[in-house]
Amino acid sequence: MFCPNCNSLMKPNEGEWFCKKCEFTRKVKDEDHTSITSKKQTKETIIIEEEVDTLPTTKVRCPECDNNKAYWRLEQTRAADEPETRIYRCTECRHTWREY
Repeated sequence: MFCPNCNSLMKPNEGEWFCKKCEFTRKVKDEDHTSITSKKQTKETIIIEEEVDTLPTTKVRCPECDNNKAYWRLEQTRAADEPETRIYRCTECRHTWREY
């Protein structure tokens, strides 16, 4: 809550909002609490039903179906001083494998 007089941050004090800068006070209202709650309730969750392939692709041979194209990503699966792990997923059969 900000002070309407000086725009400083107001602090709650025994059922009132109190501004230290200009000493403005106002009683705490029920709507002060519900405005925070209502903002949380209005957020929407978006569900993507179709699979969207946004990972980069590379030419690598799938060990399952011999396809030559796969999505790839890097993950740090071991200690920080070790190199990252390359994880591939075939664009055809969806087989996932990794290379160290």
